[in-house]
Amino acid sequence: MASSTTIEADVAVVGAGAAGLYAALTAAAAGGRVALVSATPLAQSASYWAQGGLAAVLAVDDSRERHLEDTLRAGRGIVRRGAAEILTNEAPAAVRDLERLGVRFDADRRGRLALGLEGGHSVRRIVHAGGAATGRRITRQLSALVAEDPRIAVLEDCRATALPTRAGRCAGVRLHDERVVCARAVVLATGGAAALWSRTTNPAGAVGAGMMLAHAAGAALADLEMMQFHPTAVAGLNGADGFLVTEAVRGEGALLLDAGGERFVDELAPRDEVALAVARRMRDTGAASVGLDMRAVDPALFPNVVAVLRRSGLDPTRELVPVAPAAHYTMGGIATDLEGRATVPGLYAVGECACTGLHGANRLASNSLSECFVFGRRAALAALAEPHPGTAPEPGSGLPRPELAQSSREALWRHAGIERDAEGLRMLLGDPHPLVRLVGASALAREESRGAHLRRDFPQREPALDEHHTVVRADEAPLLERWA
Repeated sequence: MASSTTIEADVAVVGAGAAGLYAALTAAAAGGRVALVSATPLAQSASYWAQGGLAAVLAVDDSRERHLEDTLRAGRGIVRRGAAEILTNEAPAAVRDLERLGVRFDADRRGRLALGLEGGHSVRRIVHAGGAATGRRITRQLSALVAEDPRIAVLEDCRATALPTRAGRCAGVRLHDERVVCARAVVLATGGAAALWSRTTNPAGAVGAGMMLAHAAGAALADLEMMQFHPTAVAGLNGADGFLVTEAVRGEGALLLDAGGERFVDELAPRDEVALAVARRMRDTGAASVGLDMRAVDPALFPNVVAVLRRSGLDPTRELVPVAPAAHYTMGGIATDLEGRATVPGLYAVGECACTGLHGANRLASNSLSECFVFGRRAALAALAEPHPGTAPEPGSGLPRPELAQSSREALWRHAGIERDAEGLRMLLGDPHPLVRLVGASALAREESRGAHLRRDFPQREPALDEHHTVVRADEAPLLERWA
């Protein structure tokens, strides 16, 4: 074990996915010294596997008002309007900045950005890089820039175990090897928690570690009951079970068919509607999956999807792809303001671990990758303006990382899946894993059905809960609070 050592920085960024990489580069470009803490080698984060693109108003027949309207409609009445306005206003500049940084987005024959269509969007506004390899292309390029930047110290294979405080402020990060990063502010960009569920599209490490760190430091969490289930995760194929087939294939004409070969849903409806329709058709027919018909889709548009399926023994140009819903994206997380500030001074959160209220009860497809860059930039600049803590915080003791048993994952899938009720949710309150307990408590507190949160015992949306978010502070019970 290494001896206790202090690392000085202006900003500590925890997490090297899209949001963390961009926040680090932004802070460094503004003159800050950055310590980037990554649990894996660079370019191996969950963002690497992201198939979706960036939603941004880039076409002449589109408008920021239209993108805002689509976001609000998809979020089912609890989108924080201010967050959505920031996203829709600033996403086009984020795309241009990524191009400046060397990210090459897909273009048509005339050299114009090729815009895709995904569920919930009223026009084509999704930019991709390498088809469904967008996450790979962006994280690879940003990782290379981070590695070359003399202002960024990259701490690979390091795990954050605590967020030390001084005088009520977050003053740094304690690492697993007893080193402490002392900084003006800490930006958490640790990703989501979808791998807490037994059926998921996420890598095994996506279990909400940053959320638990923040909560242990006193920060509020919000909307933990809002897990988005993706409707088209591969089901049952050897080597590809849980592999996400991007929604963009449906934007190019792929259909969802039941066991009888019949369409049963508008494939480009918002994800909550499509996932629920798929789950109910499976329940009604007793089938383990439905069929995604990609046979009329040009395979050259999605080379990595086609390659994965063919390696698993299925040719999507000739056969239906068996798909079923899976936990995919955490819409809740560390509660923040519109600059990424958490409720603990000096602590920020961006990307999937954060909850600005942007996604409401149902994330609009591809808004999340845009969010990484729009709010990653805002958080980085705000973090640089924080006062320096002065002396280094005490290292303190790190948090023991809670074990995630398979029984906990199965319990979440069974009791907090696409449809849930009070009887099942109460069974989660005694689970050994702390975040599983908080998910159960948050879902119990929201006595209605809205977006991704569907209660069999409260099947209707409650208008009185519009603009209300489920907030958990310290050891208190969740409260529903209205966010302006």
